[in-house]
Amino acid sequence: MTETSTDHTADYTLREKIPCRVFAKASDASIAAANEIATLIRSRAAAGQSCVLGLATGSSPTRVYEELVRLHRDEGLSFANVIVFSLDEYYPMQPDELQSNARFLHEYLTDLVDIDPANIHFPDGSIEKSKVAEFCAAYETKIAEAGGIDLQILGLSRIGHIGCNEPGSERTTRTRMITLDRVTRIDAASNFFGAENVPRHALTMGVGTILESKQIFLLGFGEGKASIILQTVEQDATPAIPASFLQGHAGAEVFLDEAAASGLTRFDTPWLVGPIEWDNSTTRRAVISLATRLGKAILKLTEADYNEAGFQDLLANHGSAYDINLRVFRHLQSTITGWPGGKPAHAKQVGDRPGHRDDIFPKRVIVFSPHPDDDVISMGGTLIRLVDQGHDTHIAYQTSGNIAVFDQDAIRFAEFAGDFCREFQIHAEGLEQLEDHVDEFLRKKRSGQVDSDEIQRIKGLIRRGEAREGARCCGVKDENLHFLNLPFYQTGRVKKAPLSDEDIRITVELLRKIEPHQIYAAGDLSDPHGTHRVCLSAILQACQQCSQDPWYEACAVWLYRGAWQEWAPEDIEMAVPLSPQEVERKRVAIFKHESQKDRALFPGSDMREFWQRAEARNADTAQRYDLLGLAEYAAIEGFVRWDGKTGIEL
Repeated sequence: MTETSTDHTADYTLREKIPCRVFAKASDASIAAANEIATLIRSRAAAGQSCVLGLATGSSPTRVYEELVRLHRDEGLSFANVIVFSLDEYYPMQPDELQSNARFLHEYLTDLVDIDPANIHFPDGSIEKSKVAEFCAAYETKIAEAGGIDLQILGLSRIGHIGCNEPGSERTTRTRMITLDRVTRIDAASNFFGAENVPRHALTMGVGTILESKQIFLLGFGEGKASIILQTVEQDATPAIPASFLQGHAGAEVFLDEAAASGLTRFDTPWLVGPIEWDNSTTRRAVISLATRLGKAILKLTEADYNEAGFQDLLANHGSAYDINLRVFRHLQSTITGWPGGKPAHAKQVGDRPGHRDDIFPKRVIVFSPHPDDDVISMGGTLIRLVDQGHDTHIAYQTSGNIAVFDQDAIRFAEFAGDFCREFQIHAEGLEQLEDHVDEFLRKKRSGQVDSDEIQRIKGLIRRGEAREGARCCGVKDENLHFLNLPFYQTGRVKKAPLSDEDIRITVELLRKIEPHQIYAAGDLSDPHGTHRVCLSAILQACQQCSQDPWYEACAVWLYRGAWQEWAPEDIEMAVPLSPQEVERKRVAIFKHESQKDRALFPGSDMREFWQRAEARNADTAQRYDLLGLAEYAAIEGFVRWDGKTGIEL
């Protein structure tokens, strides 16, 4: 576990108004935070004192709590002297409901350690509304009587709230009921199986309550948090971003992975904070940034442009503007290929650049799709090209995606199955009982209730049929479709089981069966539900196990994006251009996922339909290439090649 440092010696802390600790991976940051919490607990215990922790819920602190449980189990960390105050709770909310923050903390931490139940305090989402103000005042009193919070853990929303202190919350606010922002309710929709089921209110510690904590750890992970981290850390404090009030707090620290830190000046534009080493990657980023800001093609940048942007040392060390422009332009040009699987000798033309293992043609290819639609959404055009160009193309659907189907669709398909059997006088034992169960269960289903096994299976079949139709639109053979149903996903809940040896074994078995020359995997880690991250880890760990197999030497692993974000031109290593006809074919393939059409159950923060997101992002990438002076295309799908070592355990 290593903490990331910048290569230059400039004092970037002048820009960062809250100290930031940046780690290679979210897991590294979480373990570091957990170790500091453990040290505090032990030191307070040694002094005969209690340790008061303020705890947040959500995806960000999960790994912290898992590490604290491990330290308790394996290294004897005792929580006997710990007092816990939960940060917030939905209202109304019973403490035993699936979405309850109280239940979250019990499941992830307090039920798994030796803490005294009397020392666990939660905002009560079940009390009468008339008693809320009295309860909130009493909660503040309990915190004060415990001696105040020694260390507060916070997550960070994409709009900058901490706890449930929505934008507009002032520095002095105390524990209270608050009306949840629309964006907050959309972000929470996945846990409640639809935004309409998310409570409109919550009880939360106030910003002032939080700021009275002696230490504060703010956690931010993933590229989706990069923009709000920049605003929180480097821009002026404002009620519009309640997290920014942590500026000036003597004990506040921000724990980040590299993705979340990517928007900070020292990583995004490090040349603005001091001398740096101008390697190829940094040079590309600087030149593309300069060209984009000036609205110029790369080959039109002048030495005056470089000098005025403060790039004198780049010019001094790497030659003329023309030489630098040409080097960056040629790199971008070299990424563009209409033959993602490589170009065979009979198809090569004068001036063609060699691809990876052009000598192997056709190739065996596996496209891994975390959900049943990620393949066509994120790389449908490339998938079409691979098939049309003759490669033996397989798709591996890693999960069933069964929680992302509306109940009405399950009812419709169950009714169709019954009507079909009756129409053709087919006797299906248990069919009537199944129809009765579906009708009875879904009619009485509570908001956010986990589906029964039968209904999960029906929803899984719906998505399997859609995946099959989408793949057929791209020309993939039915026998080349592999539905893995990885065990980690099969909980019926947004909260998944940890990645297991069985998940990796299933993936390894498929790889060794097909022995692919190319693997495509989702590197779209801004997926708000975390499934992409777990699925990618399963693939990379499987690749590591196969790395000594003879076939693996000729294999390349490409990472795609598109459902939630896209690669930037400076990162892209393979850019596959799409014609207008291929864009249309890709759209039709996405349309086959009818359960996600018009309105997806879990849309995330982007309310556009998935086909609209994909087309907009692909068109934007093509436009960016065009404005930089490259050829003009209708759309481009971008890929980055895995280096064989990073991100194995995400």
